[in-house]
Amino acid sequence: MTVRPLARCILPAVALLLASLPASAQTKLLRFPAISGDRIAFSYGSDIWTAPATGGQATRITAHPGVELFPRFSPDGKWIAFTGQYDGDEQVYVVPATGGEPKQLTWYPAAGPLTPRWGWDHQVYGWTNDGKRIVYRSGRDSWTTGQTKLFTVPLGGGPSEPLPMPESGAGEFSPDGKQIVYSPLYRDFRPEKRYAGGTANDLFIFDLASKTARRVISDAHSDRDPIWIGGTIYFTSDRSGTFNLYAYDVAQGSTRPVTQSRLWDVRWPSGDRATGRIVYELNGEIQLLDTRAGQSRPVAITMPDDGLWKRPSRVAAAAQLESFDLSPKGERALFVARGDVFTAPIEAGPTRNLTQSSGAHDKGAAWSPDGRRIAFLSDRTGEEELYVVDQAGGEPEQLTRNGTGMRFGPTWSPDGKQIAFSDQTGKVWVFSFEGRKLVQAGASTRGIIRDFAWSPRGGYLAWSEQAATGQSEVRIWNPGDGTTHRVTDPAWNASNPAWDPAGDYLFYLSDREYQPQISTAEFNFATIRTTGIYALALRRGVKHPFPPKSDEVALEAPVAPAAATPPAGDLVEFEGLSGRVVRVPVDADNLGMLSATKGHLLYTVSPAPMYGRAGDRPTALKIFSFKDRKVTSLVDDMMGYALSGDGAKALVRSGSGYALYDATPAGTSSRKAVATSGLMVDRVPTEEWRQIFHEVWRRYRDFFYVENMHGFDWAAIGKRYEALLPWVAHRSDLNYVIQEMISELTVQHAYVEGGDFTIPARTPVALPGARWALDPASGRYRITKIYGGHNEESTYRSPLTEIGVNVAVGDYLLAVDGVALRADEDPYRLLRGKA
Repeated sequence: MTVRPLARCILPAVALLLASLPASAQTKLLRFPAISGDRIAFSYGSDIWTAPATGGQATRITAHPGVELFPRFSPDGKWIAFTGQYDGDEQVYVVPATGGEPKQLTWYPAAGPLTPRWGWDHQVYGWTNDGKRIVYRSGRDSWTTGQTKLFTVPLGGGPSEPLPMPESGAGEFSPDGKQIVYSPLYRDFRPEKRYAGGTANDLFIFDLASKTARRVISDAHSDRDPIWIGGTIYFTSDRSGTFNLYAYDVAQGSTRPVTQSRLWDVRWPSGDRATGRIVYELNGEIQLLDTRAGQSRPVAITMPDDGLWKRPSRVAAAAQLESFDLSPKGERALFVARGDVFTAPIEAGPTRNLTQSSGAHDKGAAWSPDGRRIAFLSDRTGEEELYVVDQAGGEPEQLTRNGTGMRFGPTWSPDGKQIAFSDQTGKVWVFSFEGRKLVQAGASTRGIIRDFAWSPRGGYLAWSEQAATGQSEVRIWNPGDGTTHRVTDPAWNASNPAWDPAGDYLFYLSDREYQPQISTAEFNFATIRTTGIYALALRRGVKHPFPPKSDEVALEAPVAPAAATPPAGDLVEFEGLSGRVVRVPVDADNLGMLSATKGHLLYTVSPAPMYGRAGDRPTALKIFSFKDRKVTSLVDDMMGYALSGDGAKALVRSGSGYALYDATPAGTSSRKAVATSGLMVDRVPTEEWRQIFHEVWRRYRDFFYVENMHGFDWAAIGKRYEALLPWVAHRSDLNYVIQEMISELTVQHAYVEGGDFTIPARTPVALPGARWALDPASGRYRITKIYGGHNEESTYRSPLTEIGVNVAVGDYLLAVDGVALRADEDPYRLLRGKA
């Protein structure tokens, strides 16, 4: 798409020339462009490249596993400054414009790596007018991520100096160098198109002589990316609904639009004062605007990229493990990791990847009761459907069709004839192998149902759902007549049903204890340790599970008539069921993950949740014995468990490792480590990237808080951004495309982050608790401020005294770790690796 400046359209001859170019001639997702004379610099696939301003083949300037961004030409065009990750964290580098060895200029430890919405520390913005210093943004003086300042660092190396504005995002010097146009705020990477809140960017002009600032461009929407050419400040704003270029006449104080793109945003403009040209991103391509002629054109660039980040490879998947389960008797473990389904041996044998689907997200795997098959969910058709696959491997069989949303938690009935699962709308579905039927068993209007459980013989299905009162209640569905019954008291929150293997009781968790913790700051209460375990007697004749203990005379029991044969299958007498409830003699606490086995209950005890730090104790797996009514700790520090179908074994996650235990009070000593090193995936990045994109799109379709998607055509938006996928060359490109797509919804707190990034190890840097500045008169460094609770007259003594940091305000810092400081030396360089 071409952005048409209001002054005039592209010349017909130029348009015909561009139309004649082959489609493959233009590579997209070229980002953060800069221009100097007849060369354009930009970032692509995490590296810096240059290309002719007339278009053509690009030349690689950097090649490094880390990310290199924000290239900016020096005024004479001989150098390119950029932000790079050569030593793990983000620092300012400079490299000859024709290529060569990058030189590191900044050494203060960068904050990060930051999530994408906070951008990058040490972001390069440009140069001083004389070309002697690089301008960059840093958060080194801030206690919060969003507050930053502009600094300059000498081209030849040396300490950085802050510009006088107390807070700043993007900024650029005026042509005479006496003023700076800047935005006090930094929100450049926030995925919030059309944001018009109180922290939207505005532009100010700061006078370096008087140290005063005046607002020059103010709109409810964002005004950002200033470029000062002659008497005009060019900037971008989304005041029209999409980001476009505008021009502000400094003398007249008037603003006029320059471009009028209605579909794609104008992104990351940068200018060349000598030629009066501006380059910017649009639809992943670079556009060049001649401000003097009022003419804009796309620059067709081809990338001779080696496709390093797109190469298929075999990678370990244990770090992306989603869920785990056990075979019915605990001989093998079942894992879902990096979108594939695996089985792994407990002690000996091969690990098997059962699905091998780089282009699909397979999840929610569950082993069938007879051990022959594994059920799982997959989006390999474009929507999530239910599948089964032989436990030894083979082609998966699709069981459901025409799914239109997210699905969760396949759970087999004990006879293996049915599978229950839920979806994002709150519905519970049951697939029956007999007749291949899919039946809706229930529905909640207040959230997803995730804790459904089959009765011992598959005659009933229980789950919990939130009622209109806000309390959760346990329900039982009868497949025989399709009825659903609430079986717990609506006055109490109830969840996590677990059936007694003998079919006599239904256990569940319920919040019925009030043990408030009192705040020391104000007289408020925090309710913790509220949950107990309760048991429902499923029939009137069922004995009390915990009768009172009493020493009595032993008498011979009279001969009783033979008991009638119990009915086949399960039997629940619903009349009066909610009143046949007893408390399991377990102390109330932060209980969860309840399971019932023959003679035992397993559950977790967690710390009270804290805000900003870990709890006061780890989560423990406990086991309650019915015989002696005692609680034993099976694992004292764990992060989840899975029970084998026969209830004899428990697979427990502790930290990043897994171990198998006997599910008995004496099971602690039975621990067997289960290796996950065999979980390997044959990764095809382009397939994974496409799947990730579509899953994100579907998640917003299915979970956005209003069905009308803020009035936007979400299907059309998805197709528009899907068209950029063929040009994704690095995971950062994919995150950018997804972030831009989500931003179209105009909603806050919708972020994208993570993925496969190769970031070198971050070198630690000692921070001595003092500030220093170069004294021009002596050419030496003088301590200007002391931190750490000492007054400015005191001597600062820190753990770093052995490297020469033992000074008071006003003292000269002569050496660090025995290395004498020079005027062109940054002391932080000598502190690297000293933390």
